[in-house]
Amino acid sequence: MLLPAKAEVARHLERYRAWERLLLAAPADHVVRGNFENTGYTLCVLMGKRCAREAADAAEHYLRAASSMARARGSQGRGPSRTAGSCP
Repeated sequence: MLLPAKAEVARHLERYRAWERLLLAAPADHVVRGNFENTGYTLCVLMGKRCAREAADAAEHYLRAASSMARARGSQGRGPSRTAGSCP
């Protein structure tokens, strides 16, 4: 499966969460509800899920896994620094 760019997922997840907060604050606002549903649909398409809540969870998991892999990759190969003339 082709995975989306992490930056795109993060951007759409941030928008989804922002509209979610607005919808919780104003549940009767049809414009807010429409925008929330649109961002949820976009997240579903990006993450290959049928439910916006599942897509948001999958996006968070994907971003968490990607950041932990990057940290692990960054720590590999970093041994103690050697100074000139020191023994290996």
